[in-house]
Amino acid sequence: MRLLFVCTGNTCRSPMAEAIARRLGAERGLTDLVVGSAGTSAWEGAPASDGALLVALEHGLDLNGHRARVLSREIVAQADLILVMSAHHRDRATVLGGDARTHLLTDYATRSGEGHPVLDPFGGDLDTYRETFAELERIIGKVFDRISTERPTGGA
Repeated sequence: MRLLFVCTGNTCRSPMAEAIARRLGAERGLTDLVVGSAGTSAWEGAPASDGALLVALEHGLDLNGHRARVLSREIVAQADLILVMSAHHRDRATVLGGDARTHLLTDYATRSGEGHPVLDPFGGDLDTYRETFAELERIIGKVFDRISTERPTGGA
């Protein structure tokens, strides 16, 4: 399964989500999981933001190698599941061919259709980044609960 997280700049939310998903996928034995991220308005090649780097390190995750990518048709075409942080990210991924594979992250996790955007910590203090990281960790855990339910073999 190729999982893609999308935010605006690909320097805060989606890189943190990507790192969290890699760790949770490995912990849950999802051996065929490939995780990536991109941004609808990314500065190609930009590193993760300082806040994202520091908060990820607090949780044992290293974002030093992350480089931002602009969401493109090619990136969308390679993804089996596209999870976005807000409705305008969903709209952009859909225009690029994501259609039925694109979901608001919180909607997909809860299956409620009443999801909410994930807080953008960009420009905020470390506590804002910590709040976003905690939300992403909780929500992505629910995403993997759903994936495990729908794919009982775990992709092994």
